[in-house]
Amino acid sequence: MLGLGFSSGLPFLLIGNTLSYWLGDSHVNLALIGYLSWVGLAYSLKFIWGAVVDNLPPPLLRRLGRRRGWILWAQLGIAAGLAGMAASDPHTKLAALTGFALLTAFSAATQDVVIDAWRIESAVDAEELDLLTASYKLGYQIAAILTASVILLMAEAIGWAPSYGVFAAAVVVGVTATLFAHEPAHADAAIDRNARIGLGPARIADAVVGPFVAFFRQWGPLALLILLTVSAYHLSDYLRGPVINPFYVQVGLHKSVVAGVRLAIGLPFTLLGIAAGGLFAARFGHMPALIAGAVLQPLAVAAFAVLVLTGPNLPVFSGLMAFDDFVMNFAGVALIAYMSTLTQTGYTATQYALLTSALAWSGKLLKGWSGAVVLSLGHGRALIQAYGLFFCGAGAFGVIAVLLCVILGWIEASRRSVLVPASA
Repeated sequence: MLGLGFSSGLPFLLIGNTLSYWLGDSHVNLALIGYLSWVGLAYSLKFIWGAVVDNLPPPLLRRLGRRRGWILWAQLGIAAGLAGMAASDPHTKLAALTGFALLTAFSAATQDVVIDAWRIESAVDAEELDLLTASYKLGYQIAAILTASVILLMAEAIGWAPSYGVFAAAVVVGVTATLFAHEPAHADAAIDRNARIGLGPARIADAVVGPFVAFFRQWGPLALLILLTVSAYHLSDYLRGPVINPFYVQVGLHKSVVAGVRLAIGLPFTLLGIAAGGLFAARFGHMPALIAGAVLQPLAVAAFAVLVLTGPNLPVFSGLMAFDDFVMNFAGVALIAYMSTLTQTGYTATQYALLTSALAWSGKLLKGWSGAVVLSLGHGRALIQAYGLFFCGAGAFGVIAVLLCVILGWIEASRRSVLVPASA
């Protein structure tokens, strides 16, 4: 699970925030950098890939099993996409760079769908699911640290393109984990039961519609509130994504400084956030952890406006990074743990993909305008001040998630009180 988590985290920033750093370093227009972040919309279509991987065997790789075969195909696509990005200069081949980023994004989204299904279906009980989730998050964050900080040092030393080439080769870590993993047999049995419908219209309807019908039947009217809450949960963080690295350039933070702080400060606070999120959820429950993460995230995002006042102050930057890494990983574990309890065996990939698509669609869509919004806020004021206003505004969007989490928690608590007799 640690290796598969690493594989899942490897491409995410390379087609997101780190790519925006490369483009900002290459003096690509800020609005265009924001628009290019829309390649991440592939993550909002996960429910489509879920229907495919839940119902079709992986071509040429059936002997590995449904889950492992599709994971391996996705990993090969990621390797090809990252290698293509490495070979595309943003000054002269920006269109090619965008195309290869899209290939990487679609492959990465597919990989995430199948790895999430493997994680949920491989767990024998809730305790093991929490352990696998924490292991997944740890592996994911190790990859995130490497692709957010170590790559900056590499880019300083050997350039951006060779650095991307090195991380294309790092896909071998995930491939190795895939080959050593075990296929969850009980999930295959459930999928096979669905497959008995045949290959006609009924099978197609079950593949596409069945998971959603089952999800809404299980949760009733609450299903819409769940999807809405998930959609808003990381919105503040998504909105600041495309512009945070160009902001570091604007404020005067050197790549080596950003990389050093991310390694020395970010890594330990990332691990602390993961541990705290898991322990908090285990001790107080998934919903209180979810609410705590919703409250903390917008504070962490808005806090970066402080750098506008202090400039490239190392202690201030280090403190902001420590708080941000702790909070985002605490909230990430809380959300993953909560969503993992909502799926049904046999439809795991599609239903979890529905939840993660809901998580991605709003932020991935809106963040494409981030660069243009910062530029518009810069009319009549210094660009650095526009960044500060933007971070405060992005943080304000987090109030939506807080309110939705509180309402969802109240309704779920009310349902439990009705279902459980008072004498219990």
